Amino acid sequence: MKSLLSFNTFGIAANAENIVEITELSQFHAAWRNAQNAGQPVLLLGQGSNVLFLKDFRGTVLVNRLSGIERKEDENFHYLHVNGGENWHHLVEWSLEQGIFGLENLALIPGCAGSAPVQNIGAYGVEFKDVCDYVEVLDLAQNKTFRLTNAECRFGYRDSVFKHRYGGDFIVVGIGLKLTKNWKPVLKYGALNELDPSAVSAKRVFDEVCAIRRAKLPDPQQIGNAGSFFKNPIVTEEQYQTLRAEYPTMPCYPQSDGFVKLAAGWLIDQCHLKGYQLGGAAVHEKQALVLVNKGNATGSDVVELAHHIRQAVAAKFDVYLVPEVRFIGEKGEVNAENTIS
Repeated sequence: MKSLLSFNTFGIAANAENIVEITELSQFHAAWRNAQNAGQPVLLLGQGSNVLFLKDFRGTVLVNRLSGIERKEDENFHYLHVNGGENWHHLVEWSLEQGIFGLENLALIPGCAGSAPVQNIGAYGVEFKDVCDYVEVLDLAQNKTFRLTNAECRFGYRDSVFKHRYGGDFIVVGIGLKLTKNWKPVLKYGALNELDPSAVSAKRVFDEVCAIRRAKLPDPQQIGNAGSFFKNPIVTEEQYQTLRAEYPTMPCYPQSDGFVKLAAGWLIDQCHLKGYQLGGAAVHEKQALVLVNKGNATGSDVVELAHHIRQAVAAKFDVYLVPEVRFIGEKGEVNAENTIS
């Protein structure tokens, strides 16, 4: 067994039968075939920033380390092809240095480029789908790559076709980004609202996002965590109005389809759970949406804590939180919501 400690930002001391770091596209199929021949399940990882290992993984872990960025442009747009193993935040920094804007709101989101479309990552009013041109996918069984357009990816809130039809033996090996030269800042959320849209630069937005995130989100290198643990729940307008009558200061984000998104961190905070600890897992003192490893947490500790939070929020608000983090069992991903129910 090989240790997965350095392959998950939660710092859970799990193991795998085999770990293969992939630096060339051709290595994926060979490693996958070896696992198939050995009768082992396969787990695909980027930087392990959005996973929780519940137990030792009884199979082969393939770690995406494909690197490289290609760029081209026309009169109106910059086009980037980014290989899946590139660090996402480094990509955001690099694009700014090149005078290419549009990714600044997505600064400091942990993980690699190949994970971005799977989760449809988003922050401060921008989602991956807003900048995506295409996604390049490898079918491991057929050893063939193909591209999906933005529409074919069926992006939703922290969701995409890569969690459904193209889950399993498919891996994102590259992404295509389309970024307009007619850049306009997105200043919808939080402290960004206070910036002057007529004078602000992309670098200023980037700096502000980084400052906000660093002030409230713990660095995984200092204390183990997987970022935002729960999705922000989406409720009906009727349910929101009922809640608003009792909690008039409740933050809300109306959606285009008539539903309303609530702030999961606020809901947890109202249950007075900041700092609450079970075993080695705890709710972060500054940001209730983040669960942290106090040094010796097990996957079971985190599950028990998540269950307690879900029950507390449900009892107070009649809203059931769903994990954003992927739960990995002995043979692969398991249903996270069922696990904490």
